[in-house]
Amino acid sequence: MKARRKRNFNPEEYTAAQRSVFSKRTNLIFSMLFALLALAVFLPVLLVIIVSFTSESSVTQNGYSFFPQSFSLEAWKYLLHSGTYLVRAILNSFLITAAGTVLSLMLMCPIAYALSRKSFRYRRGILIFLMIPMIFSGGLVSTYMVYTQILHLRNTYLALILPLLCSTWYIMILRNYYQTAVPDSLIEAAMVDGGRQLQIFLRIVVPITTPVTMTVALFQIFAYWNSWYPALLYLDSNHTELYPLQYVLVNMQRSIDMLANDAQYISGAQAYIPPAVTVRMVLVVVVILPIILIFPLFQRYVKNGMTVGAVKG
Repeated sequence: MKARRKRNFNPEEYTAAQRSVFSKRTNLIFSMLFALLALAVFLPVLLVIIVSFTSESSVTQNGYSFFPQSFSLEAWKYLLHSGTYLVRAILNSFLITAAGTVLSLMLMCPIAYALSRKSFRYRRGILIFLMIPMIFSGGLVSTYMVYTQILHLRNTYLALILPLLCSTWYIMILRNYYQTAVPDSLIEAAMVDGGRQLQIFLRIVVPITTPVTMTVALFQIFAYWNSWYPALLYLDSNHTELYPLQYVLVNMQRSIDMLANDAQYISGAQAYIPPAVTVRMVLVVVVILPIILIFPLFQRYVKNGMTVGAVKG
């Protein structure tokens, strides 16, 4: 009896359908499921955009609808009436978001790289030091006293940037990714060739770890763009030129609510009451529109950055 000859496995002989774990019917079901989930996420955004162009009377009578009875630009005109004040707030938000994101990456990436190297002597002590703020917080009063009385950062851009500059959670994500994606043999080979740690980090580690860096950058962009509470704490009312967009929109919404509540006590001449509901939707559109435009630029990095960074090497 002749021995059966063992055939070597050739991946090129298998089609994509044969290599698939699921059948075509299962793939179709999953595709439909994810399409429904995507539609469920998109429909609320579409509804907000439609309501922002709807007349206030139509919203009051019929509620929110994808097919309103009448459209109106009154809410957008009220927002654009702010003119240079709103434009300055938008520029401030872009400046704070860009500067804060870049500075946070310049701070957190080197810290995470040092903590990922086993040869770093003090990495355990620094790691414990960084973990303490995740469990115990210094409190709002002490933080406010440090920024205003010690650092004297009141009514400055730094007061809006520093509170979100460093996050232990993001440092842990970066550290785990560095341990997984950057082998020790690569660092040792670069050191043998005469490379210093700063050169190795900038020329080797940073290009390799672009996915996790862009992922953290995206999260920092979200955090800075949506931040308005530091402006409430550290900016006075006579420094409106420093107001970010979020804080301006919050103040605008408060003013509209105040006018609507006080309208019943105003007698004599007819008081102008802004369209409260539709203006609120316009504010939401203004906030989410830059995020919607910038997210596709980072989307391809998010999956690799979070998946690999969450695995401990």
